[in-house]
Amino acid sequence: MSKEPTFNHPAPRALDLLLSRRSGSAKTMKEPGPSKKQLADILKAGARAPDHGKLFPWRFIVFEGKGRARAGDILAEVMEAEGERAKQVAEERARFLRAPVVVAVVSAAREQHKIPVWEQELSAGAVCQNMLVAATASGFVAQWVTEWYAYHPVVKERLGLRAGERIAGFIYIGTPAEALEERPRPEMEKIVTFF
Repeated sequence: MSKEPTFNHPAPRALDLLLSRRSGSAKTMKEPGPSKKQLADILKAGARAPDHGKLFPWRFIVFEGKGRARAGDILAEVMEAEGERAKQVAEERARFLRAPVVVAVVSAAREQHKIPVWEQELSAGAVCQNMLVAATASGFVAQWVTEWYAYHPVVKERLGLRAGERIAGFIYIGTPAEALEERPRPEMEKIVTFF
């Protein structure tokens, strides 16, 4: 029997998590990554993002195990075809191996719909943020990146993106290999106004 969610209850630990969450660099991640159950929970948390119209205008591509190496091979082949140096090709081949699990969040916004495309794209961004928080809550470190390969048409095609789909982000998830450093945060009085 599933437990009904409880709403309107204080959750100070959740607020503490949000106030202390920080990304960790994919370059400094190591094993272990999330278990199958933990990853399923992280994906489910992502899918609970705000979604005006209940369109689910996003989907996931999970890279783990040998799938990470296959994705790296695609990046290396694209770089080779574009005449990149051998060192750069090797770096791209290893890119998805930086973390135990990488999840591409694919934005699949629908044109010509009453829900504006902008709102659908924002929903994909909220999916990424939910996943970062869920990964942290599960005891992992995560980083949301969109590097060159998120935009390259050949890479997108080889990863199975359909016409009109875009990568909202690659979420790298793993265990931190070194302590996370705090970064500067905005001074709230400079970014908050009351109307």
